[in-house]
Amino acid sequence: MTRTTTSPGRTARIPGSKSITNRAALLAAAAQGTSRLRAPLVSDDTLAFRTALTGLGVPVRATDDDTSWEITGGGRGPTGDADVWCNDAGTAARFLPPFAATGTGRFTFDGSAQLRARPLRPLADALTRLGADVRTESGASLPLTVRASGLDGGRIELDSSLSSQYLTGLLMAAPLMRTPLEVGARDLVSRPYIDMTIALMRRFGAEVSESDGTLRVGTRPYRATDLHIEPDASTASYVFAAAAVTGTTITVPGLGRDSLQGDLRFVEALRKAGADVEIGADATTVTGTGRLRGGFDLDMGEISDTFMTLAAIAPLADAPVTIRGIGHARLKESDRIAAVAKNLVAAGIRVEEGRDRITVHPGVPAPTRIACHRDHRIAMAFTVLGLAAAPGTITLDDPACVGKTFPGFHTELRRLFPAYEPQEEHR
Repeated sequence: MTRTTTSPGRTARIPGSKSITNRAALLAAAAQGTSRLRAPLVSDDTLAFRTALTGLGVPVRATDDDTSWEITGGGRGPTGDADVWCNDAGTAARFLPPFAATGTGRFTFDGSAQLRARPLRPLADALTRLGADVRTESGASLPLTVRASGLDGGRIELDSSLSSQYLTGLLMAAPLMRTPLEVGARDLVSRPYIDMTIALMRRFGAEVSESDGTLRVGTRPYRATDLHIEPDASTASYVFAAAAVTGTTITVPGLGRDSLQGDLRFVEALRKAGADVEIGADATTVTGTGRLRGGFDLDMGEISDTFMTLAAIAPLADAPVTIRGIGHARLKESDRIAAVAKNLVAAGIRVEEGRDRITVHPGVPAPTRIACHRDHRIAMAFTVLGLAAAPGTITLDDPACVGKTFPGFHTELRRLFPAYEPQEEHR
């Protein structure tokens, strides 16, 4: 494993959580009054979400430097007719239709070709059972049109095996329904994201309970709230992994043991791989020990947005690493299991791939141009591998795709690791 020289004990500047920013923006839109979101993530996905909200008639005022957003909600769903562009943002396509369905009017949601390829049938079926008139492309994807006259609430069963975002969208809309909502979520993946959703809903005043696998949300209205957005734990995985493979120390302030984000658990995977990890009250620090251990089998189903980070650096370990429980990652911005496997094989690394797993064997990466598939997480994960490989070994075919969640990624990596040569961010 090659070390990249840098000063010890560097502090990383990680932008706000995308998951928290977009959830909080929706909850603010549903609340009565004006909420203030401090330090929101400003990226392609969050700006698409913010624009979609304004398209639904929600007033949003941002400071000139975008460090604070004020969102004024009316305590109800939107009214009127609107065509809403979601761009690449899966959260917009999954969270906003339930919100729109609690209002009145016709709302059509559409997005990029990449987003159109992602499934929506479980959400469309659930909204139909709750009383909405929903039409989708071939019954399964965008464009999706909701002819809304409010949602009834009541009891439903929801297939949650493809994504937790369907459940999140329904839960956040529930206080705006006519009666309490009860959801039985079958085969739920990425449970930590539901825990995050519930915590934020309660922060905005909702009543949420859970018993025997059923989630219940009452109709108590949301209240406007001021919220500081914590750094994005999924994004932090890249700098933590960089510390592990370069034998350096990286601290991310604002991510501590009380974080709302399950993806902070990624550092436990690094601990298993031999890194030193310290999770404090207000910060997390990872120190590389100069050796990356393999020889373990890890279920990352609940933190699947970080599995690519571990898989990309796994060739540097001293024994194979198997990651499982990640079948739903095939339905993200790309088929992430296949994308990781093909890129590693192109770099000369032996890989075994299954429906919901991947095994990566040790090896020295050969020069390769990574196929990013317009997927920000593929680009950032393989950039970390490049830090520990010979200079110029790893290049990206689309370095600018990191703008989906971390527009300043290459610049920040250059600040932390002066030997890193940022790639041109042209489209």
